[in-house]
Amino acid sequence: MRQRRLIIKHCPGHAVIRFKLGEQIEKKQFQEGRHITVQEVAAGSGVNRMTLSKILNQRGYSTGTEIVDKLCRYFGCPVGDLLEYVPDEAESPRAPPPA
Repeated sequence: MRQRRLIIKHCPGHAVIRFKLGEQIEKKQFQEGRHITVQEVAAGSGVNRMTLSKILNQRGYSTGTEIVDKLCRYFGCPVGDLLEYVPDEAESPRAPPPA
């Protein structure tokens, strides 16, 4: 089965998909009242530790939908809690000019 890839790149003047992996790790730590390591997330989710590190540290890291699925299963969250669409400033709605 061929895996689809999410193209998550940041180019000036273009929108970007942002991973909220750090926020999900912090939320899980708070809920469980303990520290959770990237290694623990890797072991529990089946996602390679290096891939998790790249998601956390490389802006615009591109990954496949299989990784997103594994992380959503691990954290018990919908995709929207893991990924965020950040529109380009030119795409953002602007307030009308004052009359």
